[in-house]
Amino acid sequence: MTQKELHKKLGDTLWDIANDLRGVMNADDFRDYMLSFLFLRYLSFNYEEAAKKELGKDYPPSRSKDSRFDYTVPPPLEDWYKDNKGDIAEFEDSMRKKVHYVINPKYLWSNITHLASRQNDLLLQTLREGFRHIEDESFGTTFKGLFSEINLNSEKLGKTEKERNDKLCKIIRKIAEGIADFSTDTDTLGDAYEYLIGKFAAGSGKKAGEFYTPQQISTILSRIVLLDSHDPRQGYKDKLTKVLDFACGSGSLILNVRTQLKKETKGIGTIGKIYGQEKNITTYNLARMNMLLHGMKDSKFKIFHGDTLLNQWGEFNQMNPSKKIRFDAIVANPPFSLRWEPNDTLAEDFRFKGYGLAPKSAADFAFLLHGFHFLGSEGQLAEDGTMAIILPHGVVFRGGAEARIREKLLNENYIDTVIGLPSNLFYSTGIPVCILILKKCKKQEDILFINASEQFEKGKRQNTLSEKHIDNIVETYKFRYERERYSRRVSMDEIKKNDFNLNISRYVSTSEEEIKIDLKEVNKKLTSINENIKSNTDKHNEFLKELGLPPI
Repeated sequence: MTQKELHKKLGDTLWDIANDLRGVMNADDFRDYMLSFLFLRYLSFNYEEAAKKELGKDYPPSRSKDSRFDYTVPPPLEDWYKDNKGDIAEFEDSMRKKVHYVINPKYLWSNITHLASRQNDLLLQTLREGFRHIEDESFGTTFKGLFSEINLNSEKLGKTEKERNDKLCKIIRKIAEGIADFSTDTDTLGDAYEYLIGKFAAGSGKKAGEFYTPQQISTILSRIVLLDSHDPRQGYKDKLTKVLDFACGSGSLILNVRTQLKKETKGIGTIGKIYGQEKNITTYNLARMNMLLHGMKDSKFKIFHGDTLLNQWGEFNQMNPSKKIRFDAIVANPPFSLRWEPNDTLAEDFRFKGYGLAPKSAADFAFLLHGFHFLGSEGQLAEDGTMAIILPHGVVFRGGAEARIREKLLNENYIDTVIGLPSNLFYSTGIPVCILILKKCKKQEDILFINASEQFEKGKRQNTLSEKHIDNIVETYKFRYERERYSRRVSMDEIKKNDFNLNISRYVSTSEEEIKIDLKEVNKKLTSINENIKSNTDKHNEFLKELGLPPI
């Protein structure tokens, strides 16, 4: 079984557990419990493995005969803490330097599962204390509020404290049993987490758009921003300084950039730091967990909770150009056509000044201009980097303020490529969407249009893109190929003649030309056919006459 198949199998196992146990709780609510417990499992195992290396022969032997973690016994590290109270501070200081966090043995997953296996009435209270411990002490103050949306007092778990405790015991036992037979490496658990997010998204309908971008679309964006921004034909970069997703949801899209970088560079590629911003508090917490679950040190990423349109992240609010934070790769899937309230202050905002404000009815261009402002490489005079953003198809042709913003971006030669995707790819909407690729270092004077709207695999509920479909889009972008009924490079003169309308079908139509019909030729053929019919009918009647039969 391949690694991918193993990861899917673990994801399916956990998904079956979720469906079996959530009872009256809706999928969105149960998602937060399930993913939080997976996160605790990851942190705990990672911590205990690091503790074994740190303590060496002083690490106490397991109380289980099984060499694997046995969830029916308490953590061995608890014994060391009891016997070495004077050394705890030094040990934890060393652990903070090596794994960047500490966890009191009482709150490790192995102890939580031990309590669950015994149906211990202390489980619920231990979980409450454990979540607070991780938020307030494990990482210092870095992960305040990480479990703020996990309601351990919810009546959906049970009406009484005992009922809630018993339900949690059952959930945790089942998760522990489900995980027991699988590898505990970061990739396996991280991919299972991603898989579950996708499964929960599939059942969330419109809400899914708040936290999840389908992996096949993430892969297109990721591979595009990883290609050399000056000349994509040169191939993939092996290093990115800073990467941003300013509407990051659960972090799936920006983590895909990291995944694709490793894949395309055979593991040698590096990202200096990942930045993400998210307004929804629950989704923000999912993103922070997702980063850590994928083995990222807390020093290698920053996720900020705040409103992107209001630019509430102080690090981004630098008026001094020399201090402006810059990113050499930006990916985003912001909320489609979000209503917002632009005011006079925003009209003078450095992100929008010179372009104008997006209309109240749709903030699509406000999101685009926010990200585009921060595109570039720090410490370089020449602008660098690529931005790939998913937007509703209306941004390429709507009039008014959006037309004026579009015209200015085109006149400044910042829009590089427009990619039209098939409809019904997202869980949250069935509308067709497009990907806009923008650069400040663009050399070509034309715009590449890729009409991939007809290239997909039909599904019962969702359409999907195969690896071949993804490769076609990326390769066409990379080499700026022109293909009949699929892609075309369009001059600025032609775009100006069309009033800066970027409607993809205007430039690349997927319809086949109708065959021209010569009516005179058709009439000639019909006349010939009728003459043949008459001639053969006359011959047939002659034979019938000889046989003494009536003619037809």
